[in-house]
Amino acid sequence: GTTVMRMAAFDADDAGTDNALLRYNILRQTPTKPSPNMFYIDPEKGDIVTVVSPALLDRETMESPKYELVIEAKDMGGMDVGLTGTATATILIDDKNDHAPEFTKKEFQATVKEGVTGVIVNLTVGDRDDPATGAWRAVYSIINGNPGQSFEIHTNPQTNEGMLSVVKPLDYEISAFHTLLIKVENEDPLIPDIAYGPSSTATVQITVEDVNEGPVFHPNPMVVTKQENIPVGSVVLTLNATDPDTLQHQTIRYSVHKDPAGWLEINPTNGTVGTTAVLDRESPFVHNNVYTALFLAIDSGNPPATGTGTLHITLEDVNDNVPSLYPTLAKVCDDAKDLRVVVLGASDKDLHPNTDPFKFELSKQSGPEKLWRINRLNNTHAQVILLQNLKKANYNIPISVTDSGKPPLTNTTELRLQVCTCKKSKMDCSASDALHISLALTLLSLLSLLCKSF
Repeated sequence: GTTVMRMAAFDADDAGTDNALLRYNILRQTPTKPSPNMFYIDPEKGDIVTVVSPALLDRETMESPKYELVIEAKDMGGMDVGLTGTATATILIDDKNDHAPEFTKKEFQATVKEGVTGVIVNLTVGDRDDPATGAWRAVYSIINGNPGQSFEIHTNPQTNEGMLSVVKPLDYEISAFHTLLIKVENEDPLIPDIAYGPSSTATVQITVEDVNEGPVFHPNPMVVTKQENIPVGSVVLTLNATDPDTLQHQTIRYSVHKDPAGWLEINPTNGTVGTTAVLDRESPFVHNNVYTALFLAIDSGNPPATGTGTLHITLEDVNDNVPSLYPTLAKVCDDAKDLRVVVLGASDKDLHPNTDPFKFELSKQSGPEKLWRINRLNNTHAQVILLQNLKKANYNIPISVTDSGKPPLTNTTELRLQVCTCKKSKMDCSASDALHISLALTLLSLLSLLCKSF
């Protein structure tokens, strides 16, 4: 009794006469199964209605979901003398979600290696509803057995299969087996009198295969603080690596993987790291006071597996660098009025408190008159001042700089002073007289050499 559609015919004769009085009739139905009389047409209104039980209007059992009805319209009130016209009515039986999806088997099996991710099994289902519709498309969900969220399941849009994946690597040593309960539904809701049954759930048994995993360092990275210049052979620390394959009872051996400066060695059995050279904080291999080395832990598996550990050694500063002086050359005119020759600076590769403030001193000068002096300007700079004009020549001025370390370190540097002739704003330093060196300094140097020889 459900109205399917309405047919409408038009007659050009006078509507007030029987010449335009129309009656409708179904001449033919194609196909004729499951019943040759699936529909009825109201002879006066032209409404096509169903005349069979809903059970026969089952799209999944029909030969074809499309029916064609040849409809006749006859005037003269349908009498035999009336004129006729025909038309075809096409009726498509639309799908309803009246079939729940069902797994093709109750239990699926899958095997996966520990530490691996990706699809491990495809779950297959059957659904009698119209493919490529919401009544057929499957939606899968894991309803039990996934507390750690290690698994996910998604629908393959082409096959409607459920693709079960490992998204978090599994650990054989924690659990070698997993059991998941999977449910399948449709995108569209089922009609009210249909429900999901036991066949809409399935069990997946997952077996985890053991894999030889590399040892793991604890902690990683490893951090230790040492003074630079500790004696060669000093113990830095003992590395600790464990093998995750606890059921295989494997042994671990250690080796150096990356030691940029070649300062370290490791006991292959117990993992003790020692020094083979002096640790130098000022080395170009040290960055921000930290020296970094990499070590390997190799197990006895077949094949062996390797783990990598990082060691950061923070080096504390020791006063092991003498300060340096700059510049080491200065020029002055022989008739200069300003006898402040040069400002000297000192630097030290060490850190505070092993650097400034620096102490600047001049070595003793020979002769009855002193020719220059040095004045400290601040913690890192001093100024050399001539006490009188000097004749054109080259002079070497020994200057000692001492840092503030404990114990302090001193460095003596000769400042080369060129006294030049200056005319018309041009400085001529060529053809200087013989080098002037403090006679007392020369005698002291010779005496020092004689003392060492004896």
